[in-house]
Amino acid sequence: MAQFSSDARVLFGRAVKKRRLKLGLSQERLGELADLHRTYIADVERGARNLSLLSILKIAQALRTTPSRLMEGIR
Repeated sequence: MAQFSSDARVLFGRAVKKRRLKLGLSQERLGELADLHRTYIADVERGARNLSLLSILKIAQALRTTPSRLMEGIR
């Protein structure tokens, strides 16, 4: 189970970073848009955070996408 959640966090973080870069946003700006601290965004992108549903929703909204799009390919 621990391996699954670690892999999921890393894959989600990669998707967040890819979308953020596509939109030309810095981690700081994404944090502002999502009402989360820049270091929290950095941790998400590294797969070091176990996010709450609320944080996932905030990030997806800030990235103008859906949580399901950010989770594509995560099994």
